[in-house]
Amino acid sequence: MSEYSGFPEFSEEEVQREVTELEQKSTTAARIFDLRRIIGGLFVLYGIIVTIAGITASDAEIRKAQGININLWTGIGMLLLGLFFLAWLKLRPTPPPVPPVLPDEERDGAGE
Repeated sequence: MSEYSGFPEFSEEEVQREVTELEQKSTTAARIFDLRRIIGGLFVLYGIIVTIAGITASDAEIRKAQGININLWTGIGMLLLGLFFLAWLKLRPTPPPVPPVLPDEERDGAGE
């Protein structure tokens, strides 16, 4: 293009390097914000809080729940569920995205 468009010219190598860097950042962001991490972390946090409430429950509170320490059992259940989500994340991490495969014409620059 002979006209000056006001934008700097970039070589194909610079553009490709920038695209690669952005793909890596996108992959990192996808792994950080994986829902299993968020859900697991919240369940573990709330499970700890509810378990502590169950451990420190008074006899009156236990009698009110018909003799079952509901906070303790619910807290343990939440802890186990949260640990399940975190173990699932550790054992089956988010796979990196597969780069798109370009047809031979576009890859060689013959389409220009």
